[in-house]
Amino acid sequence: MTDPAALRDKALEIHRLLCTVYGCPVAYFHSLDPLSELVSSLLSHRTRNAASGAAFKALRRRWSDWESVRDAPVAEVEATIAGVTWPEQKAPRIQAILRRITERVGSLSLDLLSGMTVPEARAWLEELPGVGPKTSAAVLSFSTLRQAALPVDSHHHRVAVRTGLIPASLAVGPSHAVLSAQLPEGWDAQQVYDNHEVMMLHGQRCCHYQAPACDRCVLLRLCPTGQALRPSEEERESA
Repeated sequence: MTDPAALRDKALEIHRLLCTVYGCPVAYFHSLDPLSELVSSLLSHRTRNAASGAAFKALRRRWSDWESVRDAPVAEVEATIAGVTWPEQKAPRIQAILRRITERVGSLSLDLLSGMTVPEARAWLEELPGVGPKTSAAVLSFSTLRQAALPVDSHHHRVAVRTGLIPASLAVGPSHAVLSAQLPEGWDAQQVYDNHEVMMLHGQRCCHYQAPACDRCVLLRLCPTGQALRPSEEERESA
């Protein structure tokens, strides 16, 4: 399926069906200011939520503000976030980003994003070193800014590929623009957040990376991957 209108209709039907399973609206799991959300998102790259959450809390306990984290010895920051994946990369990256924000804004704050459109704010964030589409969308959506930006993680991406919303050749980064364009322009932040959450939850709980549970999938009739994996009628009769 390549017709844009048909893909938009399919995306809406997938959203509707997943909301019946996981419940919409989905409660926001964070109420962090945008700068804190940025640090949290950077810690979460390729890291389990429990480990990244523990590292974030450790930073907050160790230093009273983000200025202190920015100016601390990098070895101390690395030791504090040791539980995440690649702390030796994340510690200097976080400090470099905090310094860059200070240079651009004149203080360590991302409050200016509230006065920008979503495309403007995402472009501003993605000019920071190491910040890509997923992180920029997470900052705008998950933080107290509550803006209509769509993050796409690996679970969300997998469901989108298997259901045919995007081709398998489209990587997670560029998929943000394509999947965002399939949602109605008038959707508010909660609806966009719901879309990410239900797609992610479905990837975690049903559409697994290995051995997807197609037999109990509410999207089966819409999913070419599930249909291909499903035993034929002859195979079921002979089983």
